[in-house]
Amino acid sequence: MDWGRAKNVLIYAFLLLNLVLGYQLWMDYREQVGSNLDFTSLSESTQQVMEENGIQLLSPIPTETPQLPKINYIYSAEAQGEPVGLEEPVDTKLVYADEKELRNAFEGKVADLGNYRHDPQSDKENIFIFRPLVQKEWPLFNVELEFIYESQKIHAYREPVFEIMPTDDMEEQKVLSASKALETLIERNFIPPDTAVREIQLGYYGQLFNTEDQLAAPTWRFTLDHGEMIYVQGISGDVLTPKSDTTKE
Repeated sequence: MDWGRAKNVLIYAFLLLNLVLGYQLWMDYREQVGSNLDFTSLSESTQQVMEENGIQLLSPIPTETPQLPKINYIYSAEAQGEPVGLEEPVDTKLVYADEKELRNAFEGKVADLGNYRHDPQSDKENIFIFRPLVQKEWPLFNVELEFIYESQKIHAYREPVFEIMPTDDMEEQKVLSASKALETLIERNFIPPDTAVREIQLGYYGQLFNTEDQLAAPTWRFTLDHGEMIYVQGISGDVLTPKSDTTKE
């Protein structure tokens, strides 16, 4: 037997097998990513516009469409107090994998901290942003609790003064799906070419008026890769951008 030739045949066979397995793993990965991001929930016309304009989707498209009411709440951004300094700064990390550490550090200092959630998409330079939760689940995007840090130590916080009113008299309505909201933004050119959508989240949002009585509705928030946030009202489908603070139908 020509062992040298047999050896070469085995080497080529293993290389071919590795290529086949590698290709199969790549196809499985692509299918998994496509499934996780759920492109199939978007219309063919929307997918075509995305391809033509180089729009990428880096976030899964949420599938929930809960029944939610609008809310009234008492809040005035101008009435917020000055930051409260800490006698002993709290050690922190630039990224919180587990919010329990921060909650333990501020237990007793911030009222009802358990009803807030970190909103990393809204973090500012040297400031962690937490949002209050409506029904203990949906973030209120208009209101924020600030934790101010420097040199990896939180040295102050600013607590919002607000009150969410009872919703017993508010009609619950089914929220527009995230895929329909995204189609509106893409097909009406609210998302610029060569842009990526990095996060999609359902919460509450409304235009702030020059009064303490505010109104917010269930709203999908779309965060783009350069930090801009666009909101689609989950009941009417109106689009609102904070830059103009005007609703576009």
